[in-house]
Amino acid sequence: MKTSQALPKILRSETAMRGVQLVAGAIVIGLVFWKLQFSTDAICCGDFDGYYHDKWSRILWDSLRNGSFPPVFPWLPLTTLNPANYVDHHFLFHIFQIPFTFRDGRLGAKIASTVFASLALISCYWLLIHYRIRHILVWLVALLACSAPFLYRMNMAKAPPFAIIYLVAGIYLLFKRKYWPLVPLAFIFTLTYDMVVLLIFAVVVWVAVTGWTERRFEWRPLVWVLLGTAAGFVINPYFPQNLHLFYEHLKTKLAPSGFSTKVGQEWYPYNSWEFIGNSFVACVAMVVGYVAFDPSDRKRAHHSLFFLLFSTALMLMTARWKRIAEYWPPFAVMFSAFALQLWLAGARSTFTRLPMDVLDELQPFLDRNEPKQSSKEDEQKELRSTINAAAAAVLLGVVLFFNLRATTRDIGSSEPHDYYKAGAAWLRANVSPGQMIFNTDWDDFPRLFYYDPTHYYITGLDPTYLYDKDPALSQIYERVTLGEEEDPGPIIRDRFGARYVFTDNGHDNFFDNAIQSGWFDVVYEDTDCTILHIRDQKNEPPPEEPEASENVDEEQPKDEEP
Repeated sequence: MKTSQALPKILRSETAMRGVQLVAGAIVIGLVFWKLQFSTDAICCGDFDGYYHDKWSRILWDSLRNGSFPPVFPWLPLTTLNPANYVDHHFLFHIFQIPFTFRDGRLGAKIASTVFASLALISCYWLLIHYRIRHILVWLVALLACSAPFLYRMNMAKAPPFAIIYLVAGIYLLFKRKYWPLVPLAFIFTLTYDMVVLLIFAVVVWVAVTGWTERRFEWRPLVWVLLGTAAGFVINPYFPQNLHLFYEHLKTKLAPSGFSTKVGQEWYPYNSWEFIGNSFVACVAMVVGYVAFDPSDRKRAHHSLFFLLFSTALMLMTARWKRIAEYWPPFAVMFSAFALQLWLAGARSTFTRLPMDVLDELQPFLDRNEPKQSSKEDEQKELRSTINAAAAAVLLGVVLFFNLRATTRDIGSSEPHDYYKAGAAWLRANVSPGQMIFNTDWDDFPRLFYYDPTHYYITGLDPTYLYDKDPALSQIYERVTLGEEEDPGPIIRDRFGARYVFTDNGHDNFFDNAIQSGWFDVVYEDTDCTILHIRDQKNEPPPEEPEASENVDEEQPKDEEP
């Protein structure tokens, strides 16, 4: 009897309510990312890196089963990812992907991306629930609507969702002042992705916040996070080469004078209107957070102050590098939520400038003066708060609708799964294994690697890998692929060791030079790509085709039908 009576009480408890809110939010988040992920049949999206991650995860699994770990990576021998120096700086991410790589690798990669992206946003939502942020469903919609680029990039088959999960876990530990678990967290983060620098930065921010709010230097989290990061670099199957690659990444991407070679568009800045338009909700959340933040209450300011500093830094990074759009927007929403919490909880009033401990002492006298009127005013405030929250949810829902529509369209316009598949099949069938293929785009490598791992390629994953290994060769590569070399055949053969060229159908200047040089034969061509073979001897260039006559002879006889 007692058990039957206790069960309804448990179900009506605040803990049960928060559990229901978390499960409901998780379902909504999962459905949104599932819808976006399956807007294309390809491994999502924009760039082709997901194909590399999926293929390499399967190779890792085969290597682990055969006891030959870590496997050799021979596919980019002219870059810093050559067999002697290859570093898998997404090592644990690839391990996490292994359960999804069986049978249909494409489907598995898409399911993995949906799960990982959902967990990233659920972790942000969970943190708000844990700290009892009011009107939690409004904040759920805000997290989903925070930025179209955020939704887009979270669907990529890459490691950033784990970075968000680890950052939220680290923030929770900092807020709870449980510092020693930062050691295993930083260790795992380092083995998963080199954006562990964000966790270190978050700890630095927290040390500054505690210094301001509590007037003391809290050194323990800084020591623990650095210890865990160092362990992740040293207790690593790719040590010590991983230190060199990490340094190269920092040197290239943080260079104040710009990039030494062309890199992906994600490393270039937004223009102002693009920045605001793509992440309108995140921008509004920052403004609301700045207005709501009250630094006078040191006792309660540490959470909101942390998010103010951390999200502001991420916002500035996003303005400099587009790819930080996969981190900043949800933290902007969380900043707004924590900054508004005291206002939503009714802690701000005409006595708002008084310290909270003084307000606590005065509260009995304030309640005694006009208890009925106070109760009535509280009800009115609660009603106004609910109405305002409903209005905000509607507005955010409208933004979410347009963000989802735009993101679905952008993902749906990605190249289909079979893009380059036929060309890669021709290479496998007609070019002996182990030969070097001159790929005219560094970002084509992941699909070539996925469909044709029997050959090696000039450059891939990041153009800086070729530049770091051989700057002179990288500059020659750029001149050839941009069509600045009129006779590219001998250069490709002698400097790069390749007799076959794989190119998309957009390198018109290179293609025209190649054909006119007399060194190349077109051995394969379809709507996606062209494959050229370098001859043993230079031939005369093909004659120029006569221009089509503007006047068509109407009396010209037609071919007879058979």
